[in-house]
Amino acid sequence: MMVARAERARRNQYVFAATALACAVAAGAVYAHTQTQKAPPPDVGSGRVAWFDITTSDLAGAKTFYSSLFGWTFTPVQGAADLAVEIVSRDLPIGTIRIADGPIAAFNGVVYVQVSDLSASCKRAAALGGKVVPGFPFNLPDRPGAIALVMDPTGHPIGMYSRTRLPGAK
Repeated sequence: MMVARAERARRNQYVFAATALACAVAAGAVYAHTQTQKAPPPDVGSGRVAWFDITTSDLAGAKTFYSSLFGWTFTPVQGAADLAVEIVSRDLPIGTIRIADGPIAAFNGVVYVQVSDLSASCKRAAALGGKVVPGFPFNLPDRPGAIALVMDPTGHPIGMYSRTRLPGAK
């Protein structure tokens, strides 16, 4: 029973990672073709939360809940408005809410921690027993900076964000 539960959790992690990557790439491709480059999020400092994603099976319901709870507003993601919205708080974009691909699980939300050197942080995460999710890191297509998604040694996802682009990448 425990082995089956662990295997199901591991499969769900990969589904989550693939979904996150697909959403990020799709949204990024659409952004790159439809918008001018945006300013980077505020510099919150290395080691602090810089961005987060929330997944849901009901985008309209999630928007109603979070706007009522926190006063957040939302900006549609160009070309993917029925799949994701950018969360805006006090006139600053702070994260996204996106439709989950499959059932919601405890690890569906991702927090992105700002780091000063994304490549070095990915190497350090791997050296500490974590795994960099395939397809990451990559430069953000619509604003300066780059992101990575890693799984900690127990399989929990954590995002990393750098205000600077990865050298040599487009």
